[in-house]
Amino acid sequence: KDTMERLSYIFGIYKALHLLLPDKAIADQWVRQPNTAPLFGGHSALDRMKAGNVADLHAVRQYLDAERGWG
Repeated sequence: KDTMERLSYIFGIYKALHLLLPDKAIADQWVRQPNTAPLFGGHSALDRMKAGNVADLHAVRQYLDAERGWG
């Protein structure tokens, strides 16, 4: 169950990025770029996602959904 939940968040993050940033290269780079949003504190989204907690994946997904106007 935990693995499926994590995969669901990762696929959702991927989809949201490609909807927000239609240029595939830019969308793929976004997760690695330092981010000044309070959620990331100057670190990349990937740093946050690799923290090991499902809640971190959820937080990134919520952030992107809010950017898309879905949250």
